[in-house]
Amino acid sequence: MREAVQNSIPSRLYKDPKNQQINLHFEELVNASPVAIYTCDANGYIAYYNPAAVTLWGREPKIGVDLWCGSWKIYYPDGKPMPLDSCPMARTLKEGKAFEAGEITIERPDHTFRNLLVFPKPIFDDRNKIIGAHNTLVDVTDQKYGEEKQAILSAIVESSDDAIISKTLEGIITSWNAGAEKIFGYTEKEIIGKHISTLIPLSLRAEEDVIIGNIRSGRKVDHFQTVRVHKSGRELQISLTVSPVKDGSGNIIGASKIARDVSESLAAEKKIRQSAERLQILNNIGKVISEKLDVQSILQHVTDATTQITGAAFGAFFYNKIDERGESYTLFTLSGAPREAFEKFGMPRNTAVFEPTFSGKGVMRVADIRLDPRYGHNKPNHGMPEGHLPVVSYLAIPVISSSGTVIGGLFFGHPEAGVFTEEHEDLVSSISSQAAIALDNSKLFEDVKALSAKKDEFIALASHELKTPLTSIKGYLQVLQRTERDHMGKVFITKTLNQVEKLNDLVTDLLDISRIEAGKLALEKVTFNLVDLVLEVVENLNYTHQSHHILFDSGNAVMIHADRQRIEQVLINLLTNAVKYSPHANQVWVNLQPSENNVTVKVKDQGIGLTTEQQKHIFTRFYRAEGAFNIAGLGLGLYLTREIVERHQGCIGVSSEAGKGSEFYFTIPLN
Repeated sequence: MREAVQNSIPSRLYKDPKNQQINLHFEELVNASPVAIYTCDANGYIAYYNPAAVTLWGREPKIGVDLWCGSWKIYYPDGKPMPLDSCPMARTLKEGKAFEAGEITIERPDHTFRNLLVFPKPIFDDRNKIIGAHNTLVDVTDQKYGEEKQAILSAIVESSDDAIISKTLEGIITSWNAGAEKIFGYTEKEIIGKHISTLIPLSLRAEEDVIIGNIRSGRKVDHFQTVRVHKSGRELQISLTVSPVKDGSGNIIGASKIARDVSESLAAEKKIRQSAERLQILNNIGKVISEKLDVQSILQHVTDATTQITGAAFGAFFYNKIDERGESYTLFTLSGAPREAFEKFGMPRNTAVFEPTFSGKGVMRVADIRLDPRYGHNKPNHGMPEGHLPVVSYLAIPVISSSGTVIGGLFFGHPEAGVFTEEHEDLVSSISSQAAIALDNSKLFEDVKALSAKKDEFIALASHELKTPLTSIKGYLQVLQRTERDHMGKVFITKTLNQVEKLNDLVTDLLDISRIEAGKLALEKVTFNLVDLVLEVVENLNYTHQSHHILFDSGNAVMIHADRQRIEQVLINLLTNAVKYSPHANQVWVNLQPSENNVTVKVKDQGIGLTTEQQKHIFTRFYRAEGAFNIAGLGLGLYLTREIVERHQGCIGVSSEAGKGSEFYFTIPLN
């Protein structure tokens, strides 16, 4: 290596004893240099290279063998391969002149690339003859990458739709991109050098102190939503991200700020949220309208929901009821305001403003009712009465029944102008149509209820009225039965008594139903032995229904606290049904199963049975199972039985299979 260095230095310098010490120092300096240096002889063969050159090339060339340079491959700056004899060192030796800061790219054996600035210079002897050349290689890869990166970042910053701003720790704006100009309206020339507070509303100036405090502490402020001011004075909804800016020594010298205008996205989110709320409200209204038949409940829900949907300060529903003078309407529901707000004022009269709604002419939507030509012509107020709820925006929609009758009107008011939109009009119109249908249904329901009440009243009255002559007829027949001596006469009287008894039972059932419907079926509870009651009922029925044998295996006493007469009625109903609906069998079984708190009574027959569908309706009033119409009855017994059991806090059920009989059972508490 030293020989190569010696060969690259003019002999008169190297051989001069005075300069030998200097030359040694020069050699040490070159070898220790972090900059790559190498030399070639006059023919272009590498004569010397320092360790930094080996590191840069990624290989160690052979002295006197490798030509021009030690690189594995060489390229022009644009990436095209560079012939070896065209490299800067070759041209220096061929042309005898230096090439300052030539740029090349080299590829190393490991396929990594480095960008170099090269400084080849010729070496002349004492006779000015070229004896070689030396080359200094400066690796500018990182610098070039940094420049490219900076260029890319600059392009990104300039093309960004977001505002990217830098400022000092004192808040002075130092950079301003095109996105910032687009969002805030200021040009770069107008804003650079001004304080960042130019963009901050007065009420939010304290935010800047908080942000700068975080930046001075090295903390990033991420996605901070706030309000900033456009050049025009318009307020903008902004999302801010602020990061510290540091110098080469790591000291915080300022802040970079990315501001995104989120006004549109927030407005979109608000609209989506409002749409979701409206859908929920509409769903709730539909549910209420479909489930409820109460006029007050329907109209209150409709008024509340439509007031909320429209954003009205208050809403009201007025019935289209006219007084004897033909000019007054009735307030029925109110939302958003106390009822007292209307009590001291007369109801809306047949004025030019209200007439279109109550006559069903259509929707009336006015941005400012005070400017409407139909407003303010009626005495004594000629406009809004003093103390009235302030109404500027006005919306009124008629509620019209399917028959075309105007049921009433929905009215909405707001103290600001232009609140109600076409969308509000369409939504409320749709809801009012649904409400009209519901009100029609509600009216029908009220009519049916009224008719049902009259029917129950008639049944109760008729039952009471029928009881008296039936009791008299039964008494007279019993007297005749005792005095009649003719055998046939006695037979007919007995048969007549049986029919009177059946008729009496039917009247009793009808009377019980009327009591149940009126909530007047009273229970007189006493403590008694259920086993004794079942035995008594079984004995009586075995005597009166000799076609069947009712089997009951009595056990220990089962004491219960209940209405003895009503429980007897339940047992008689179940047992007589078992006999009646098993015409081709001759046995019925009764079973008692007491537990700790309850007792279950089961009545089993081998009769015609029930299908699964029939079992669902068997305890319904007036229900007669298919195939049982040739058997006498009104379908009241099981309905009454269920009501009596349930009023004892018990339950009743049936297990049956068509053609194979049924087992009816009920459970009641012991106490």
